[in-house]
Amino acid sequence: MSERFLNVLVLCTHNSARSVLAEAMLNHWARKLGRPVEAFSAGSAPSGQINPFALEALQRAGIDARGCRSKSWDEFATPDAPPLSIVITVCDSAAAEPCPVFTGGRGEPPARVHWGYPDPSNAEGGDDGRRRAFELTRQAIGYRALQLLALPLEQMDRRALQAALAEIGRS
Repeated sequence: MSERFLNVLVLCTHNSARSVLAEAMLNHWARKLGRPVEAFSAGSAPSGQINPFALEALQRAGIDARGCRSKSWDEFATPDAPPLSIVITVCDSAAAEPCPVFTGGRGEPPARVHWGYPDPSNAEGGDDGRRRAFELTRQAIGYRALQLLALPLEQMDRRALQAALAEIGRS
């Protein structure tokens, strides 16, 4: 991939929890590891606010989420949107929805993959149960983010990237 930054869009229906966790985790680890990746998140029906448990999980892990906001995926289907290299869905309902056409770099569509996670907002056990679920989800997303960032992204064509992302999703 010859682009200066590999742009990753993470989608979830409401863009309030899992996709925000993924955006923040990818950006955090990319900066720490000096990798040329910039992550964004969006949703098909954004709630307009980030779940406070997601923000709490990120804060407790020392991850900056100041740039995160709940927004529509339509922002990434405009001509002036950043060219996307990867689109990741993190909830089953978003994966099943027809997405807008996103543009990729070099005239190719972005690689797409589904990395599903249960909705931590629905965890049982009151606030403590939700806190635990959000932390476990943050850790699981962080694990896959690190696997993505360990790939030789600069040398991979779209087909190889697609296969590697699918493999990460199976782990």
